[in-house]
Amino acid sequence: MRCFRSGLQLKWMRSSPSGPDPLDPGPRGFAHRGLHFGLEIPENTLAAFQGAIEFGAGIECDLRLTADDQIIVFHDDDARRLCASSRKIGKSSWKDIAALRVGAHPIPTLENLLSLVGERVPLLLEVKVERDLHRWIRLLRRDLAGYRRFGLLSFDARLLRQAKIAMPEMRRGLNLRAGRSFVQRRISMRVAEPDFLGLEFAALSEPWAARTRDRMPVYGWTIRTAAERAQAKVHADALIWEGDGRPRN
Repeated sequence: MRCFRSGLQLKWMRSSPSGPDPLDPGPRGFAHRGLHFGLEIPENTLAAFQGAIEFGAGIECDLRLTADDQIIVFHDDDARRLCASSRKIGKSSWKDIAALRVGAHPIPTLENLLSLVGERVPLLLEVKVERDLHRWIRLLRRDLAGYRRFGLLSFDARLLRQAKIAMPEMRRGLNLRAGRSFVQRRISMRVAEPDFLGLEFAALSEPWAARTRDRMPVYGWTIRTAAERAQAKVHADALIWEGDGRPRN
């Protein structure tokens, strides 16, 4: 098994001889939606992100847009599961979303997240594009100006292509699920031209993943058990984990 830190730094040094990869989270990897636990410390909240920071892990989280151009940290396209509300995120104003609670916790904005983290740990920001492709780049440039220690993740190769053109200094990762055909992967990779990949756990052991790892870092998601962790760490440069998939030392 290769050493995560030396392997990832080697790949980064090819394009940036000035220093180590700012996305390297170290041996504790990335906490999926923060270090969360039920409604006491819900996913994608500032409490979960503070927990990840204290644990010494990087943070993976989800971004969505409100109808009035606010970037918020939230996974679902509606608030039913987390807030017991039928409100659609993309069709609601920030004022309406701000009134909701996840348990006892407010829904954070991207600005709230960046202020809390302050580049102490790396961020993987997964963009939920939906029908908002035309709005994302302008708003990401607005909110991420001057912030360095993050990478953009998305299943949408078109967004990553736009980001490459508009913000060439930004690290961009393509999320891929297991079972995609060679043609599907090739088209997505050609369009996105990613700097790294985020691969579903089941895809990590596919032969093409090992070949791709020789060219760029591969992050594995979402690791939920100790057994998955033991297998995934052989195939990935960093793990995105939650629950029993967390590192134990």
